[in-house]
Amino acid sequence: QVQFVESGGGLVQPGGSLRLSCAASGSAFRVLSMAWYRQAPGKQRDLVGDITVLGSTNYDDSVKGRFTISRDNIENTMWLQMNSLKPEDTAVYYCNTIHGNLPWGQGTQVTVSS
Repeated sequence: QVQFVESGGGLVQPGGSLRLSCAASGSAFRVLSMAWYRQAPGKQRDLVGDITVLGSTNYDDSVKGRFTISRDNIENTMWLQMNSLKPEDTAVYYCNTIHGNLPWGQGTQVTVSS
């Protein structure tokens, strides 16, 4: 079964950038449409954006133009490049399939604060 490990989070000032990574175990990654999600304290987990097997992407309006999702199907890795970060981007970020139907990893904490 595919397992996900997220990394790359941290504390960043508003306007800063971070690049998150999602490492997936197993060869199934290359046939899965994937997504990034985030969960702020006291809120539900929300979809940030998704990427198909061939690399087509969609983004939530709140991050469009600031975040970019990419993937490498050979390395079984997906990334989330986050630019122009805002305090409201503070959350734990997770990766999973576009359906969110596989076991969730521990996520990586992103805190945007001055």
